[in-house]
Amino acid sequence: MGMSVDHKAHRGLRATPVIPGRMIAILRSSIADEIAKTKSYDVPGLCTRLGLAPGTGDEAHQSKARYASRRLAELPPPRLVEIARALLEEAENFDLEEQVGKIDDLSAPEVTEITRGRLMTLFDATPLATQQEEIDLIRKIWPISQMPAAVEPQWGQVATLEDDIFQHTIRNHDWSGKELLEKLGLPTCSTARLFRFLALTVAPVMRTPSEQAELAAEINAILVHDGYGLTVVARRSGSAIYEVQPLAPASPADDAISAALVAFNPTDVHPRWQAALESRETNPQRAITLARTLLEDVSKWILTQSGEAFDDGADLPVLYKKLAKTLNLAPDDHTEQLFKQILSGCQSVVTGLGALRNKLGDAHSIGPIRARPLPRHAELAVNLAGTMATFLIATWEARRAPAS
Repeated sequence: MGMSVDHKAHRGLRATPVIPGRMIAILRSSIADEIAKTKSYDVPGLCTRLGLAPGTGDEAHQSKARYASRRLAELPPPRLVEIARALLEEAENFDLEEQVGKIDDLSAPEVTEITRGRLMTLFDATPLATQQEEIDLIRKIWPISQMPAAVEPQWGQVATLEDDIFQHTIRNHDWSGKELLEKLGLPTCSTARLFRFLALTVAPVMRTPSEQAELAAEINAILVHDGYGLTVVARRSGSAIYEVQPLAPASPADDAISAALVAFNPTDVHPRWQAALESRETNPQRAITLARTLLEDVSKWILTQSGEAFDDGADLPVLYKKLAKTLNLAPDDHTEQLFKQILSGCQSVVTGLGALRNKLGDAHSIGPIRARPLPRHAELAVNLAGTMATFLIATWEARRAPAS
């Protein structure tokens, strides 16, 4: 059997959702099938241990599956889920594990069919692994040696999905990456299995560090639309360990900044902001670079609209200094100490974002000893850039508005 999901982590953390009748029937049948694998004389003891009604060995000897089914028939869905989890702590069962996983999916944000399709297309052009054989990765996620063949075997032959994969991806190469994942059931498998698969494709044993980062970024560009992302949770021998985790929901401030940037420039400036938001947790280096670029975008757009000439290759602090003069935001243009202090702070924020991008962004090589930014650093940079951008836009719009 394949490696089991950590069902203990789920217990007590999720309220059991309303489960469709068809899923309940399949779950009940899967539980009965797992109990039936036990020797007849052990079935009564196992059922009692699971909290089911006691019975006799003779009854179990007549039909183990019927013995279990009778005791499961009237149990409510939450109790069936508890029993399934208890069984999975004692034995690996791919079908039962998938049923529990799909029930868990009912109470979590969906990974849509569209997203799964995009992920499969990604692996059409990208190998599942570069440091190990792809089939070795697959075996860690799916029990392919015990799964039925995807292709109808010839008469008299007993074939498994593992046989098919050898035939069509190793002996011959007539299955694309997308076809392989379809045969494995990626379009419909539980989210837990999907996430384990994605995390393994970017594991240190499967890819070089540079390949890990590149693939993680490509996967995150797809997952982000469903509210998930591969996040570095640890390091081993200098390489990142990733897990798929839910992304933090957008804050009211994010929404307000988005609205202002859409109104200002929906085709160039707002997409930059959106990309920065989406990268905060999954790719902090990228988010920091995008935060600085966002301010460059806004500065250049306002300078252009105001008719001011500027050097297109100028650094952000130079652009901002020119823009501050245009918008009357230069500290030296004011005598009131409070205004001078606030506007000096704005200037420091812009200068700091430029420096942060040079130190922690992805515009330059990080080198062997440079610090690596964490999501909280990226969130600070993006939030500061978004706030400054909306302040500059509001100031520009106020200055060009006709006097009432």
